[in-house]
Amino acid sequence: MTRAADLDALIHRMVDDYLSRNEAARVLRDMLEGAGVGFWPVIDHLTVRTTDIDARAKEFIDLGYEYSETLEFENWFAKVYRLEGYPAMFIDQAYTDERGKGSIIPKWVATFGDNTFHHIAARVEDIEKSIAALEAKGVGFAGEIIGERGGDLRQIFSSSEVVNGAPFSVLELTERHRGYMGFSPPQADALMQASAVAAGR
Repeated sequence: MTRAADLDALIHRMVDDYLSRNEAARVLRDMLEGAGVGFWPVIDHLTVRTTDIDARAKEFIDLGYEYSETLEFENWFAKVYRLEGYPAMFIDQAYTDERGKGSIIPKWVATFGDNTFHHIAARVEDIEKSIAALEAKGVGFAGEIIGERGGDLRQIFSSSEVVNGAPFSVLELTERHRGYMGFSPPQADALMQASAVAAGR
């Protein structure tokens, strides 16, 4: 197999695993498949939680992804990797020193490992309309939309899926404007806090 085919296989396997345990994402997938679109074309970014970003990123780097940027927060940080034609890869971890105390990431990784996606973000044109359509099918959302109406980036998480009594994953809806393809540290941190509240920490 070529490197691109290997990468396709890896991402499809991880997406399938995520979909098998995330009802909100399956609802959206079914809606998209009904329209002949499918889930893959609307994936904005993929998020992996880990205890060692550089070690976890190697598998994706070996298949063509390249480091893009680092985002730093109070008790966690993330590195973003990009490859043309593929969704951005957002890999996060808690700081390994005193700064990491209070982060929800280590417990999540201890429970679910780092070979699955914590969340997948679906890019939508109208986030309010998407929320309403999904809520009509029973999907709940955690908190409010992060980001101002008309701004470059607006995001929201679905309520956490629970697997074996523990909060596992969320579906993110992402609305982008004016060609903005980056990540906003304040918004990413607000989403992390929303997921902590929804999970009951």
